[in-house]
Amino acid sequence: MGKFILRRVVIAAALALGAPFASATVLTFDDLGADGLVPSSYGGLDWSTSTWFNFGGDQAPFSAHSGSYRATLGWDGSTETSAIGFAKPDTFAGAWFAGFEGVSVTFDLYFQGAQVASSAALALNGNSSFLSSGYAGLVDRVLVRSNDPANFVMDDFTFGSPVPEPATTALLLAGLGLVGVAARRRRA
Repeated sequence: MGKFILRRVVIAAALALGAPFASATVLTFDDLGADGLVPSSYGGLDWSTSTWFNFGGDQAPFSAHSGSYRATLGWDGSTETSAIGFAKPDTFAGAWFAGFEGVSVTFDLYFQGAQVASSAALALNGNSSFLSSGYAGLVDRVLVRSNDPANFVMDDFTFGSPVPEPATTALLLAGLGLVGVAARRRRA
């Protein structure tokens, strides 16, 4: 009986530890359903200072990673008009990009007005590739920098809830240890 209870507690704890990773939000742009500017509050983010444009249909080398819609900056696009704001600080995983060869993209990540990180540069081609933010901390604004802002597309913009602090995880594991000790004493 004790092993059964302990096993159930361990499974529940494993699921609880994995929950923050399962809560990622992926903006595919497919739910917008029509060509046009990305709405200013799309996905709960602030796109109001940007010139992101949503479009569908085949157009090489601007392949979508999933579905048929993706976003691009307009011809007047620049680093300043690529800003995507978060309503509340959150983690940012990255996004998928495709475009002309010779075009590259990079993320600049900000928190409370200060730049906290920059991603590696991703050289583009007609195949969608994931650009990771490379940063696990909180951000409240993301800028997409490119050497040619109008000649790439972005798809599956991925962000999620903050990952628990190590102290929280340690406390959970200590509690599980105590439950195990109690179950073992009960059995003896």
